[in-house]
Amino acid sequence: MTNIIGTAEKDMDNERIAVVLFNLGGPDSPEAVQPFLFNLFNDPAIIAAPQPLRWCLATMVSHRRAPTARKIYAEIGGASPLNAETARQAAALAAALVDLGAVKVVSAMRYWHPMSDAAAAEVKAFAPDRIVLLPLYPQFSSTTTASSRAAWERAARRAGIAAPTHEVCCYPAEPGFVAAHRALIARALDEVGGRGRSRLLFSAHGLPKKIVARGDPYVWQVEQGARAIADALAPDHPDLDWTVCYQSRVGPLEWVGPSTEEEIARAGRDRVAVVLTPIAFVSEHSETLVELDIEYRKLAENVGVPAYRRVCALGTEPAFIEALAGLARRALAAGPGLAPCGAAGPCPGAHRLCPRAREGT
Repeated sequence: MTNIIGTAEKDMDNERIAVVLFNLGGPDSPEAVQPFLFNLFNDPAIIAAPQPLRWCLATMVSHRRAPTARKIYAEIGGASPLNAETARQAAALAAALVDLGAVKVVSAMRYWHPMSDAAAAEVKAFAPDRIVLLPLYPQFSSTTTASSRAAWERAARRAGIAAPTHEVCCYPAEPGFVAAHRALIARALDEVGGRGRSRLLFSAHGLPKKIVARGDPYVWQVEQGARAIADALAPDHPDLDWTVCYQSRVGPLEWVGPSTEEEIARAGRDRVAVVLTPIAFVSEHSETLVELDIEYRKLAENVGVPAYRRVCALGTEPAFIEALAGLARRALAAGPGLAPCGAAGPCPGAHRLCPRAREGT
């Protein structure tokens, strides 16, 4: 993926800033599906088993799931659109930060190319004065942001990168993030307004309960963000009916709930229209375009939901891009290390996998 450079010609004495966007990545062809899945399941943050057992499990699971996954990707052209959308987000973010001087925004995908080693090579060649690590995961989890951060740190060491690094942890209730969601959701609520009562579902990717029990703050942050968005909608929708639910459950473990399927079925029983927004995904990919748009829409029809509207992912919504730019600026202003907590405030003490708990700050 081509990265983006923004340069302010009028002030070449400004610093050179590299911004590294963390995301999961996605297969760019049918042939890439199985190795993408292998990389996913070989991550110790996903399968906490020692090697070589984890390698064996990842090989077995990825081979077993690849045929079904290829059919899912075939529904959207055979490849994930996530990489291309991340490139558009990188371009928009570089433009928003152009006043800083020379700014290079690169993507470090976790499970498919361009991965952290490629991103580190680009950053090294750019020779930045400072680096900002900016996750495209709004909510922190040990399975996403922490895993991407660890992969970046390994790659940066191998590349010999020594520039001071500023890290954004998360932004579940950041004002720009909330404003971007509010605008998109309000339009969808207006669209179903003539269908009687409606219910807003904040759908987030699920997580096994055992990970939450270990102190992962993801679920708490999802709920904080959903409440902030609902509060922002309240002036125009004072009787808003909303709830948080979780999608994409796989395997035999017990996952957090309620599931999105259960909430759609409940809406069918209550005969209320559904507006569903993906609160944990900022880019379109298979779990929005197939799971939400095709599978859950069909479920909604089958259980008698009067109307079903899926709100698009934030993508390059101006308020969201400005929020990302603001997070980068705040991290740079705070100095190297972890940037200050945002609008959601610090995670409660029980969430010991929060990076502030980890670093004792």
